[in-house]
Amino acid sequence: MINLQNINLDTLSLCFTQAKTHAAFGTVIQRIPSLSQADPLAFAIHICYQSPSNLQSHYCLGDTNIQFPLMSVIKPFSFLYLLECLGSEKVLNLVGIEPSSSPFNSLQQLQDDHGYPRNPMINSGAITVADNLPGENPTIRTHLFCQWLNKLAHSQLFLDETLLADVRATRSQINIAIAQYLYYTQHITNLEIALDTYEQICCLSTTVQDLAKLGYVLSHHNNYIHPQHRQLVNSVMLTCGLYEDSPQYTAKIGLPMKSGISGTLLTIIPHQGAIASYSPPLDPTGNSIAGLAFIQLLTNK
Repeated sequence: MINLQNINLDTLSLCFTQAKTHAAFGTVIQRIPSLSQADPLAFAIHICYQSPSNLQSHYCLGDTNIQFPLMSVIKPFSFLYLLECLGSEKVLNLVGIEPSSSPFNSLQQLQDDHGYPRNPMINSGAITVADNLPGENPTIRTHLFCQWLNKLAHSQLFLDETLLADVRATRSQINIAIAQYLYYTQHITNLEIALDTYEQICCLSTTVQDLAKLGYVLSHHNNYIHPQHRQLVNSVMLTCGLYEDSPQYTAKIGLPMKSGISGTLLTIIPHQGAIASYSPPLDPTGNSIAGLAFIQLLTNK
């Protein structure tokens, strides 16, 4: 297990430099114009941890001022938010917590499961969660959710309106098919609200510093969220957060992690803190190559 309090700064810098070279083997996503323009050489790391005096402390490296959309890294937090709003019994009637060996946007997986989403880290589960968030319409739902997150972590998340326009203009046909099947099987009640809410919350944007602060909330007991909900979110991140690659990284690293197609990666170090990274080039599964390389290097060293 990584000990964040005892990290050697020279080792941290070496891991950062070595991990950055791995980005050359990845590809920046092209489907969404705003994301396709991301700098493939950009790399940022922020570590937020509890110091011996029980205060938040930080390490940061690289292009830490860059703002980026969370995309699928928002999924653990929308799941957490719904757990807090409805309770675990109701939420687990809506979405499962089982790993999937299929891609994150697999319609076949959903059909095999008769419309019951396998877990909230894949698109079918996240769309179902979005359909049940509080609020009259997608804009209000996104505002309330963003407000809750910022209060929870003292962060400054915001909705990237330019990116949202791109996402709407290039709406994923696979996500439409998934939402249609969810609606057909009565697992969501309003197809358009579910999809638009999902797209909006994925466009919530921030920096690695604020993402690490959000992750910190998942690493420690606190008075704001139910401990069983926090534990459940971490468990699902551990087994499902990197899609079909989750089992191999559970064996290699054994930490709750969640990736997003913007190049974002969040890693939770239980009882210690969180590591947030940003590097746009992705592997074929959709995970940040440099971000994963950094966590592996740091774990090994």
